[in-house]
Amino acid sequence: MSAIATPEPIEVDAPDAGGNVGDVRQGGWLIRITIIVIVLLWSIPTLGVLITSFRAEQFVNTSGWWTALAHPFQAGEWTLENYRAAVTGEGFGSAFMNSVAMAIPATVIPITIAAFAAYAFSWMEFRGRYVMFVVVVGLLVVPLQMALIPILKLFTQGLSLGNYIIFPDLDLNQSFLGIWLAHTGFGLPLAVYLLRNYIGSLPSSIIESARIDGADHFTIFWRLIIPLSIPALAAFAIFQFMWVWNDLLVAYVFLGGAGKNIVLTVALRNLVGSTGENWQLLTAAAFISMALPLIVFFSLQRYFVRGLTAGAVKG
Repeated sequence: MSAIATPEPIEVDAPDAGGNVGDVRQGGWLIRITIIVIVLLWSIPTLGVLITSFRAEQFVNTSGWWTALAHPFQAGEWTLENYRAAVTGEGFGSAFMNSVAMAIPATVIPITIAAFAAYAFSWMEFRGRYVMFVVVVGLLVVPLQMALIPILKLFTQGLSLGNYIIFPDLDLNQSFLGIWLAHTGFGLPLAVYLLRNYIGSLPSSIIESARIDGADHFTIFWRLIIPLSIPALAAFAIFQFMWVWNDLLVAYVFLGGAGKNIVLTVALRNLVGSTGENWQLLTAAAFISMALPLIVFFSLQRYFVRGLTAGAVKG
């Protein structure tokens, strides 16, 4: 086993007396001001949607949301009717549960497959593994929209080459299994890339010690790699869950815009009529739909930055 090199200490020059400390402080204030401006630019539209969700329909149709700030204590302008109408709307509750039934498996399945693949690409020796990894990561550049129709035809008609059936017609259209497979395929390239970078950066001495003790690949993966890879797994879980939960296009293509299997994003779209009326209900329903993603994010956010930066540097 090769010896581990000890990094040499880096000397940092102290700030000169000519005002470098002041320059650093000015740079710090500039960064703070920039961050504040960015936060305001992102928060103002959200604040507008929040205020609109509590305003009565007649005020929403006749004045902008910012006019409510001029008389915020006027009781007649505020109402909870938008939230009540959104929650009690036809199919909203079932659409919420359908989104849960779609998002959880569509997050767990690609994480499971990608974790096995990332371990294989990192610590298992087999011919062509680097080429296969490049091919998998290269799928990130394939536009999602180009794959929707071919996959939909595959689910509804199958695939055959002459007399040989390559993929049978399983009638997966408008089924949860079909959209689970679709989201798994779309999410796997990024998942494999993130997890491979993290798992590949783990100390090789841990893997070698386990092998010396007689552990096989599955034991190493389950007992060592998975516990050490929690930050990367949590980071991707946040990405994938947010993407699946907020997705409209894939859900609309594979589950349809009506029926018992519609998800929350499709139900939100149906709240607004063809002429754009009742859009104040959309703002209320949008904030209701944000509840579960916020719970997931704040539950896993301590792993988020660690997982994103994992594998960027070794040390």
